[in-house]
Amino acid sequence: MLNCTKCNAPLSQNAVNTHSLVACPACSGLLRVDIFPAINRSLPVGRTGATLQVENEAGCFYHPQKKAIVPCADCGRFLCALCDIALYGRRICPLCLEKAKVHRKHKNLENHRTCFDTIALLVATVSMLIYWFTIISAPLAIYLTLRHWTSPSSIIPRSRIRFILAFIVAGAQIVGWILFFTQLAQST
Repeated sequence: MLNCTKCNAPLSQNAVNTHSLVACPACSGLLRVDIFPAINRSLPVGRTGATLQVENEAGCFYHPQKKAIVPCADCGRFLCALCDIALYGRRICPLCLEKAKVHRKHKNLENHRTCFDTIALLVATVSMLIYWFTIISAPLAIYLTLRHWTSPSSIIPRSRIRFILAFIVAGAQIVGWILFFTQLAQST
């Protein structure tokens, strides 16, 4: 039941979703009541595990009083309807799902990625603070760029501009070193 926001009097169904201002029957205050249609739907009933009917039926590992419907594909524990988790065509238990997430056993449960494009750009640019480090960091930045060009980037999709910038900066550093060593060789 809906009530007026000023006097708390109950409102009739005729005042709901009229898309215009309606007067409250008790205080005559103007108000507009818009309700999302799903509020009138009944809530879906969740799955419940069936209780054991016979003493010698298999029970769930986590809920011994519930009937087991499937074994876990990873550990073999019997699971009821409450504990059964369908993951890419396999049925696993909550504990195996958590272990898979922690030990990165299922790569589809990935929640973190190494952003090699950012690493390559940082290696190429930060090493310029002490220019002598670029003799090692420039080839490393080019290696990271070429090696991880096709690696998945961040979980949030982004462009390869960091790889391109790292490659250009590292390439310029290598060209700088080549020019430095040729100049050094010519002066001696």
